[in-house]
Amino acid sequence: MRLHTRTRGRVLAAASVVCALTVTLAGCSGTTKDSAKSDTKSNGSSAKANPDAELKKGLKLAFLPKQINNPYEKIVDDAGIAATKEFGGTGKEVGPSDSSASSQVSYINTLIQQRQDAILIAANDPNAVCTPLKNAMKKDIKVVAYDSDTAKDCRQLFINQASSEEIGRSQVQHIAKQLDFKGEIAILSATQNATNQNTWIDFMKDELKKPAYKNMKLVKVAYGDDDDQKSFQETQGLLKAYPKLKGIISPTTVGIAAAARYISSSSYKGKVVLNGLGTPNQMRKYVKDGTVEQFSLWDPKKLGYLGAYAAAALASGQITGAEGEKFKAGELGDYTVGKDGEVILGPPTVFNKDNIDDFDF
Repeated sequence: MRLHTRTRGRVLAAASVVCALTVTLAGCSGTTKDSAKSDTKSNGSSAKANPDAELKKGLKLAFLPKQINNPYEKIVDDAGIAATKEFGGTGKEVGPSDSSASSQVSYINTLIQQRQDAILIAANDPNAVCTPLKNAMKKDIKVVAYDSDTAKDCRQLFINQASSEEIGRSQVQHIAKQLDFKGEIAILSATQNATNQNTWIDFMKDELKKPAYKNMKLVKVAYGDDDDQKSFQETQGLLKAYPKLKGIISPTTVGIAAAARYISSSSYKGKVVLNGLGTPNQMRKYVKDGTVEQFSLWDPKKLGYLGAYAAAALASGQITGAEGEKFKAGELGDYTVGKDGEVILGPPTVFNKDNIDDFDF
């Protein structure tokens, strides 16, 4: 999720970057009740948002997903690229074929050389991409993280698909109800360094500490690296290593689809509960054949759409990334920047046999 700021003059633009880079230390001025206060940074410059600024024409936005062949992120990025046309901009998607921690660095450097107006990134690692992203911001290229955040001082905005706490805790709550709050469970995650995955898993573990889950036990967190075949193999490994396993949470669209594929053709079908985050088109057949009862997700098209408008607002000077600033995201309506530059799309949707055919993504 993302937001972009380009001010009308170079002085304001430079100040906007400095403001965003130090937001976690001092907090930027914007369209809040504190807007009248000077937002002085370490170099003495200041910046203010102009909520009345028009979205600039011809903005160039680049989407950098975790990996270029990830079906979920393809949906997000395509929607964001389409949205740029609504405000007279252009968008493109570039990225690595693998999801290693440093795989995105060379692409960031190239986008800097191309003088993109904004880089929207789903980070494979919160810190590995920081140096080039900071270089981008120094050159007045706005940086918006989406889906998976960077370190807070490496971007101006983070477009979050939903509250991280809500996502993490709800995953446990859902599978617990399916298991009558009893039994061993495992988590099939993406990569070990993925910011969003690790944040959600931390909330899952915290949720499991509550008395209601005293008869449940998390036995393993496995990593499929958002690779279909590895996720398939990890599912097989979990079920063989833990014969008493009753459920698997996979908070990754690649992982849950691979796990469902394995379970659907195995003796574990109907015996092991699978829940997590997936897309309706990936999971439809597994819901209909009884492999999966339910799963959750937000609309990835709306995530990409919101990210594009947030980046445009940032690049046009409507916002700086300060808490309390507001902007309009096209047909999605008004959004407010929260703490640490976070913008939340909205609560996730639970999909099951009753509603899955109502969605096509």
